[in-house]
Amino acid sequence: MRPQDLIEKKRDRGELTHDEIAFLIRGYTRDEIPDYQMAAFLMASFLNGMSDSETTTLLEEMLHSGIVLQHDEIPVPKVDKHSTGGVGDKTSLVIAPVVAACGLCVPMISGRALAHTGGTLDKLEAISGFRTDLSLEEFKAVLKKCGLALIGQTREIAPADRKLYALRDLTATVPFRPFIVASILSKKLAEGIDGLVLDVKFGNGAFMREFDDARKLAEMLTQAARSMGKRTVALLTNMNQPLGRWVGNAVETMEAIEVLRGKLDGDFAELSIELSAQMLIVGGITTDLAEARKQVRAVIQSSAALDKFIAVIKAQGGDPSIVDWVGATYNLEPYVKYSAFVASAQTGFVRGIKTDEIGRIVMDWGGGRRQLTDPIDYGVGLYIHAKLGDAVKLGDLLVMMYFNDKSKLEEMQTRVRAAYEIGAEPPTIEPLIKEII
Repeated sequence: MRPQDLIEKKRDRGELTHDEIAFLIRGYTRDEIPDYQMAAFLMASFLNGMSDSETTTLLEEMLHSGIVLQHDEIPVPKVDKHSTGGVGDKTSLVIAPVVAACGLCVPMISGRALAHTGGTLDKLEAISGFRTDLSLEEFKAVLKKCGLALIGQTREIAPADRKLYALRDLTATVPFRPFIVASILSKKLAEGIDGLVLDVKFGNGAFMREFDDARKLAEMLTQAARSMGKRTVALLTNMNQPLGRWVGNAVETMEAIEVLRGKLDGDFAELSIELSAQMLIVGGITTDLAEARKQVRAVIQSSAALDKFIAVIKAQGGDPSIVDWVGATYNLEPYVKYSAFVASAQTGFVRGIKTDEIGRIVMDWGGGRRQLTDPIDYGVGLYIHAKLGDAVKLGDLLVMMYFNDKSKLEEMQTRVRAAYEIGAEPPTIEPLIKEII
């Protein structure tokens, strides 16, 4: 079997067999097939499509290119959540301790910020000392002790995905649904989970802007995960404005702690509760959604979920005193030197927010990264005073900005103001959760 023959077959719209895809993925993972040949295969697949059978085989091969964890020593179901990425999305920091406090196990392997969307690992690393680079042995020990653990992808987990993702980025083949499905699920299923809840986002702050595209991805993800024997639910959620009030790393971590301390109003808390409740159903705690929501609220109100978060901070080397900083006013002094505001230039209603631009402003001010090797300024953050549908008057606050680099202040104020559409009539507000699959 030769790579060039399989590239030719795919170029000519042929369907590759299980053995042919296995040959390509195993050979590339072992460095036996060079980047230029795999790049040709990626582009041929991107242009000509992949069948369900090819997609399933690709997933299986990527999943088994490394270690697939087992947690037989933990007698409760293991569940996780995956989000396709959004601005202000810090739900993982809430749902992991909530679901663990409800009696399930949450082995969570997360990612970093890239482009305009934030990353769970960067939010966690805003906590002084918090380690996301645990070995698999350390990961399993924390998981057994706390009922949850939150780390980044290790070398042993889906190494084929790590190599292929970098090549997909360089060959402009990232937004291809079969590749997205195989990439997401190879990492998540390698965690050793029994069930998975997916948060598939659509809108101007999501990678999938159109609802129909997001729905097709959600269907493919759920079908593929279920075919692998995993109980799976997907929520299609609106990302046409930042989730919650804060965008940034340290500030989003603090907003998550605020929810764990019992502040349950607003869209961020609403989505966190719903995702957690769906995880309880997937994990078999209950079959009744109303009962699941009730249990989620109960562990938050009793401080059991906050105690779980404190426990995992300590277990992963972090300083739990961050929990005490979160009160009526966040203590941002350890992170940022300066603050400024953006006021509305007119009276009316917030009709639109360019959510991706809000994310890029944080990124360009040092709070995100263009490449995975870029450093992060954890203190950069925006507080979203005005959200969709809010009435504003001339001079009212739209956004409060926190930063360390004063040289970009005027530019960023201009960009924030341009990201807001203010009009005479209020907009139609779409539901946060549009559909559940």
